[in-house]
Amino acid sequence: MVIRPALPADAQALAALGERLWRETYAGLIPASNLELHLAETFGPDRQAAELADPACRTLVIEEGGALRGYTLLRAGGPEEARASFHFVNPLEVARFYVDASLHGRGAAQALMAAALNHAASAGHDGVWLQVWEQNPRAIRFYAKVGFTDAGEATFRVGEQVDRDRMLVHDLMIRPL
Repeated sequence: MVIRPALPADAQALAALGERLWRETYAGLIPASNLELHLAETFGPDRQAAELADPACRTLVIEEGGALRGYTLLRAGGPEEARASFHFVNPLEVARFYVDASLHGRGAAQALMAAALNHAASAGHDGVWLQVWEQNPRAIRFYAKVGFTDAGEATFRVGEQVDRDRMLVHDLMIRPL
């Protein structure tokens, strides 16, 4: 298992991985019409290529056996309404974070998050934030385990549906004793 920055040549594989993992995570929990709208807007190869080319974004992938098995999309900054929930001057958003189920329990998610936090710190960010669906307790537990704390509510649009999320933050300026 290798964690590395995504390359422009990864756009097609990243689009397929993102769509598959999102579908596996949320199918049956979100009406199919909203799920399909979200997938079409978020995971096409052109969208992935644009995100890979965007200097405000950084995508890290887990590669195993020549295949992409997980990824995180990191994006500098954040919307003003989100910034009101935290005090960071130079925040980094974990916009997407997904790991294939075959890697669960193998430390892959922890390693990917450690790589994301290391990138954030080395790039001069003072904090990291993310949104997680309030009905995803497994993800909420994971984020708490790796040092994120709850900073309030947020909304997230999936097709025509608006869900309530939790906004979680990780202060990079707080160092353990």
